[in-house]
Amino acid sequence: MEDSQIIELYWNRDQRAIRETDGKYGKLLHSIAWNLLHSREDSEECVNDTYLRAWDAIPPTRPGAFKTWLGQITRNLSLDRWKSRRAEKRGGGAELLLGELEDCLPAPGGPERTVEDQELAELLGVFLRGLSREGRAMFLRRYWYGESMAEIARALGCGEGKVKSSLFRSRKALRDCLEKEGIGL
Repeated sequence: MEDSQIIELYWNRDQRAIRETDGKYGKLLHSIAWNLLHSREDSEECVNDTYLRAWDAIPPTRPGAFKTWLGQITRNLSLDRWKSRRAEKRGGGAELLLGELEDCLPAPGGPERTVEDQELAELLGVFLRGLSREGRAMFLRRYWYGESMAEIARALGCGEGKVKSSLFRSRKALRDCLEKEGIGL
């Protein structure tokens, strides 16, 4: 079923929308949650909460990039859950990923950072478009989808060493790009 048809089901408050969403994107959403949480139960809850958020948001929202929109909801819910669990135990998926990027991205701040955050988002988009197709795929698979180096290497048909070195160079290039634009750490 096409995304526009699924969105129309949500719009008409037809409960088949959730089944169709799960059938088309459930595996992807579970993967995003699992890569950050490493917990079947927590991942399942985040995916179910994603469906609830979609149900509550459509209407009035009509997302243009449905897959990306759902992935963002799942990722945000998973990160929120990870933060709440972080006090209970250390280590794991999200902490490792965020640790890799902490030398590149400025620390989050309060409301005064809103404009800078928007600038940062725009610069990240420009930065990603400047990467090779393979480099962009590696970066997004690692830092958006939370995949391991081994998973990325397997998916792209290359060695883990290539993935590690590409991500290292990408993080360095991102840090240099942000410094050049005056966005401090």
